[in-house]
Amino acid sequence: MVWSVEMETIIFACWWRPSACRYSVRVSPQMANRIVDSARSVLNKFIPDIYIYTDHMKGASSGKSPGFGLSLVAETTSGTFLSAELASNPQGQGAAVLPEDLGRNCARLLLEEIYRGGCVDSTNQSLALLLMTLGQQDVSKVLLGPISPYTIEFLRHLKSFFQIMFKIETKPCGEELKGGDKVLMTCVGVGFSNLSKTLK
Repeated sequence: MVWSVEMETIIFACWWRPSACRYSVRVSPQMANRIVDSARSVLNKFIPDIYIYTDHMKGASSGKSPGFGLSLVAETTSGTFLSAELASNPQGQGAAVLPEDLGRNCARLLLEEIYRGGCVDSTNQSLALLLMTLGQQDVSKVLLGPISPYTIEFLRHLKSFFQIMFKIETKPCGEELKGGDKVLMTCVGVGFSNLSKTLK
């Protein structure tokens, strides 16, 4: 059973601790170091203690596709995690990506997620709304940053599959809310439960 969700704490990242994992597969380990340096060049302007863990794979266990990427996560003062992730293009598909560009762009994406705010980052908005939909037949609330186009389409799918409508309240930024405008999403769950579970 999924419980009802109440996540409407106002998030302001006046203190946030970014951590990251950079990874590289079948490329020089120096590529990953270049990613780290470029990401730090952007993030160190805001906070000095950044933890970037590295993972380099080589040999048979690394598979057959070379590439590299970076996953950044920021923890806010209230314990919420906001994330951003970028990876290089697969070999032979699209333009080649420089490690420095990838690191800088990923750091900027993380800063944009922090500015947008909310209790959930833009890539996970649809997951939070799905859990609210499947939750108990009780009111669930979540405070999001500006709704992404993917989330808008996902809300249409929730309406067609579950016949559920969300109450959408805009919360303009001001004294309490920092960053971009916020959206408070409220719904009553459908009370979904596992049908194969045996009753005692």
